[in-house]
Amino acid sequence: MNCRLDGLTGRIVIPSDPFYNEARQDYNRAIQQYPLIINYCRETQDVANAVIWSRKHGVPIRIRNGGHNYEGYSNGNCTLIIDVNEMTRMELDERKNLLYIQGGATNRQVYEFTAPKGYPFPGGTCPTVGVGGYAMGGGWGLSCRYLGLGCDSLEEIELVNYRGKTVRANRSFNDDLFWACRGAGGGNFGVVVSMTFRLPQKIDRVTLIEIKYRHRTAQEQEIFLRTWQEWLKTADFRVTLIARIYNSPENGLGMLARGIFYGGPREAEQSVRPFLKLPGAVYSIRYVTFLEAVTAIGSTYPPFEKFQSASRFALQDFSEKEISKLVGLIRRRAEGSVFAGLSLYALGGRVRETAVDETAFFYRNANFILWLDTVWEENRFAAENRSWVAERFPSLAFVTTGSYVNFPYDRLPDDLEEYYGAHVPRLEQVKAVYDPYNVFSFPQGLRRVPAFYCKRQKSPFTD
Repeated sequence: MNCRLDGLTGRIVIPSDPFYNEARQDYNRAIQQYPLIINYCRETQDVANAVIWSRKHGVPIRIRNGGHNYEGYSNGNCTLIIDVNEMTRMELDERKNLLYIQGGATNRQVYEFTAPKGYPFPGGTCPTVGVGGYAMGGGWGLSCRYLGLGCDSLEEIELVNYRGKTVRANRSFNDDLFWACRGAGGGNFGVVVSMTFRLPQKIDRVTLIEIKYRHRTAQEQEIFLRTWQEWLKTADFRVTLIARIYNSPENGLGMLARGIFYGGPREAEQSVRPFLKLPGAVYSIRYVTFLEAVTAIGSTYPPFEKFQSASRFALQDFSEKEISKLVGLIRRRAEGSVFAGLSLYALGGRVRETAVDETAFFYRNANFILWLDTVWEENRFAAENRSWVAERFPSLAFVTTGSYVNFPYDRLPDDLEEYYGAHVPRLEQVKAVYDPYNVFSFPQGLRRVPAFYCKRQKSPFTD
């Protein structure tokens, strides 16, 4: 082995490897980056070795699991990627209802492990998203109104710090780090190598709700948003929905609502009755196992795509005029866009029962998350689609507050405040304690000035 790689363990991929081009890709193929080394770690010691190696050779670190960071912050040019995707061991203690997972497990892997044993899990919607990044950023999912955010079920984490040492954090030990990692932990403090979650009670089945409206009008989209806003005020906490208004070549202007109800189909149908009454509703309400429900929802996600997006939080009702302007944001697609949408992710319920300052996730009292996105296929349309979001973002920001860190946007005027609100000073204090040299840095990390730079454009293991 070349001496410049001495010290790295696990599976190593470098630019000369034939599968490097595929290995460097993330979910958002609109972002193309070229790391120096991709280190697929299989054990905690592999992670520790990578951190120590990066400091020795002055190569910045990026931390990757599923590779779903929308702005590509789990990747980077001239970097060492610590990829924990092969660390997927899981253990379940049924006596204590505790689930131990390594830091590389994805939503699909956790669902397939826990569901056959009768347990639901408050994970995310996309099957290939890493649970670690999902939960560290708060963790919105289609169980959150009933079970809380993903981070609310966390009991303990282990991470590898800037010295290559394993640090344990829970409510009794390194509690400040544990607080920070529940909402702001993605890439800021170290490499998460294991998590322990508290599992909810076992269930037999849930109700999967899917409602679609195709070839509608802008006026009907406005009615849909008004219905959503009013429905959410009194919605049964057992149901969590994602709703969307969109514009696509196949379906024209359309809407959809999709989610999970923790109860039977008759109650589920009653809980979403306002949506079923709208013109053009085509719906399916099925009583299925939890695994069948999350698998069906996960099947709607492509393996990858090219997109640009931005997120916001809705803390108050929109007026009729504001709703009309929101619908107007997607009335015209960008040139080359194959899909433009405004998605709505329901909050409230158990999310709001946790105090704002109990975790680093700041927007507990928001009604829902909004996510504006455009998708394209041909590279020549990238600039036009990015501009499409940038032009619309001020109108969206004017009627909303803050941004969800798991749906990042690289053009936020003050991204730390947008993501973490009043928690920023406390988070910066935790950062100073647990990563004083800013070894774990990225473009929208808690501190901007990296402790070291990659001084050469060529690989550090070549002459």
